[in-house]
Amino acid sequence: MPVALEDPLRSVVGGSTAKVMADHLGLRTVGDLLHHYPRRYAERGELTGLAELPLDEHVTVLAEIADARVLTFNRGRGRRLEVTLTDGTGRLQLVFFGRAVHHHAKELLPGRRGMFAGKVSVFNRRLQLSHPAYQLLGAAGEEEDGRSAAGAAREFAGQQIPIYPACKQLESWKISKAVDTVLNSLQQEEWRGLADPLPPRLRAEHQLPGLPEALLKVHRPRTAADHTLARRRLKWDEAFVLQVALARRRRDDAQLPAVPRVPAEDGLLAAFDARLPFTLTEGQRSVGAEIFADLAAPHPMHRLLQGEVGSGKTLVALRAMLAVVDAGGQAAMLAPTEVLAQQHHRSVTEMMGELAEGGMLGGAEQGTKVVLLTGSMGTAARRRALLELATGEAGIVIGTHALIEEKVRFHDLGLVVVDEQHRFGVEQRDALRAKGRQPPHLLVMTATPIPRTVAMTVFGDLETSVLDELPAGRAPIASHVVPALDKPHFLDRAWQRVREEVEGGHQAYVVCPRIGDEDEPASRRPAAPGEDGEDGADGGEGADPGRRPPLAVLEVAAGLRSGPLAGLRVAELHGRMAPEAKDDLMRRFAAGEVDVLVATTVIEVGVNVPNATVMVIMDADRFGVSQLHQLRGRVGRGSAPGLCLLVTEMPEATPARSRLDAVAATLDGFELSRIDLEQRREGDVLGQAQSGGRSSLRMLAVIADEDIIEAARAEATRLVGRDPELTHHPALRTALDALLDEERAEFLDKG
Repeated sequence: MPVALEDPLRSVVGGSTAKVMADHLGLRTVGDLLHHYPRRYAERGELTGLAELPLDEHVTVLAEIADARVLTFNRGRGRRLEVTLTDGTGRLQLVFFGRAVHHHAKELLPGRRGMFAGKVSVFNRRLQLSHPAYQLLGAAGEEEDGRSAAGAAREFAGQQIPIYPACKQLESWKISKAVDTVLNSLQQEEWRGLADPLPPRLRAEHQLPGLPEALLKVHRPRTAADHTLARRRLKWDEAFVLQVALARRRRDDAQLPAVPRVPAEDGLLAAFDARLPFTLTEGQRSVGAEIFADLAAPHPMHRLLQGEVGSGKTLVALRAMLAVVDAGGQAAMLAPTEVLAQQHHRSVTEMMGELAEGGMLGGAEQGTKVVLLTGSMGTAARRRALLELATGEAGIVIGTHALIEEKVRFHDLGLVVVDEQHRFGVEQRDALRAKGRQPPHLLVMTATPIPRTVAMTVFGDLETSVLDELPAGRAPIASHVVPALDKPHFLDRAWQRVREEVEGGHQAYVVCPRIGDEDEPASRRPAAPGEDGEDGADGGEGADPGRRPPLAVLEVAAGLRSGPLAGLRVAELHGRMAPEAKDDLMRRFAAGEVDVLVATTVIEVGVNVPNATVMVIMDADRFGVSQLHQLRGRVGRGSAPGLCLLVTEMPEATPARSRLDAVAATLDGFELSRIDLEQRREGDVLGQAQSGGRSSLRMLAVIADEDIIEAARAEATRLVGRDPELTHHPALRTALDALLDEERAEFLDKG
């Protein structure tokens, strides 16, 4: 039966397979399946690099059986089959239990080759697949399903074997067979009617095939050159449609009116600069000049401010806020957590001194009021803050989501600063911007260094400013991996170092992945909670039934008090504490009244205690590279050298351990962000973690495909300049509408 692209998959591949595809892979139509591209290709006889398998992911490998043996346990009552695969350089163990052992033992014989699919785990420090699905290949390449050796050999010889992103419920080769069914059923007129989002001129100029040819070659390439060409074409689709969307947003934003904000020559900003006890870095000066030029324009600033940990982004943002107040407007800083909002408020008022006491006894003549607004404030304090914002008496407000509430009114909101932008949805940001008489200027800050290609995709509607120079006098930070399981005396030494630093007059952080007072058993929980803005462990191996639960703040703190740090002042900080209790504890820690702060990732960004010199991260493998870099940035903020200890039980030669070694090897946040993205799937980078939905980037790699992203951005800018409504490009408009559906809107509006 001929099929169409919009047909449901159940009409082509069967109900049970279609249900698995819909539930676990998000594939519902024939077109969805055609856009489920192979992850990679294996040539007949090629053996997969087993040493590079990602832990805790479902994989398909093409390998040879080196050894197989049946073992007994439980006094002979239990049997298991252990099979060792090899590719000549690495090894992978398969294990089977129960009644199926006898059947598998007859099939899985040394010397045989096949495709094996399962979830990679670690047992006894060896990589293994437990009860994998498999499909054996004969000596000439035939599949073991009754087909002739000659027919199977023709199928495999000289061809590329597509390996699809799969799941536990549906292996790669079953997806491949479903694709075969669809390709054999599509009619020529259906292919010819396929809407192609790339204009003919662009395809010709960049030597790209049409969409039908690209889809055929990506799924059924005859040579490696076929799928290389097809993949480049499909990457262009994703890059170009996304860049057109961002170019249209930049054009729309540039046409909005805004009040130019030019600081007075001898006003608040000049007074603030005059009282700074240090000299601005060259980077802070140049970035400040870029921001001031934007603020003086008659259309809204849309700028991303990023940079290294401790590079002084808050100071740059404060100078921008003071410039707006100087020009008669108000500035609001939106922070993701109360701890961070309170920390920002404290550091801003300390930097401003009497300039933050405008209208108050002893306040400076050019000063203004700086108010804090959070959800936990008392009624009287909240009412007073709202009044000062509405009358314009307060020039600067720093707060959490409470700033967005309907009751909050501004006299003249001129600048919105969003800290840690990735923690806010577009609705929250726009709700705050809508409180201005005209669209206010926007400054987005991120403490995570972002590679240029990511900035062009995730934040492609923003101009970008980069701070890559640390202030003078900052001490270096030494980082070391502590293998707690292999060398327990290393962990003992780590606690000795903490005690030595405290005895030398300094303080320490100890970070754990979870809090520890959860009602649900730890083995059933994800690796970390996400409360009050705490991301927990965002890039580690996650909760694995074969691993112990992640270490928790409450248990670790109790163990330290009664063990290696007995006698020191140890306190716990986490997101379940009352806001006033958190703020009080942070004040006491900043004042030196607490020696060791055991915390969750609530201290990841914004916390500034120069006297803290040691950061110990427990179960460090459960955190992502960028998050580890942020946590490390909490120490070394004064003149004393910093020390970061990454404690792990993961064995060497695992991806998690490699991540930790990379963090320990460099302090360059931009280099680490590249490593982070190279080790993560694109869906993690631009999908659920960014948008709350499935990633629109199935093929494009934001690190490796810089040339395509740059060219697509230039082409998109030119096309939107000529045809902003896409009147002459209906197929492109259709693709853009699909990208801008409800599920993807937040992803695109991350600016």
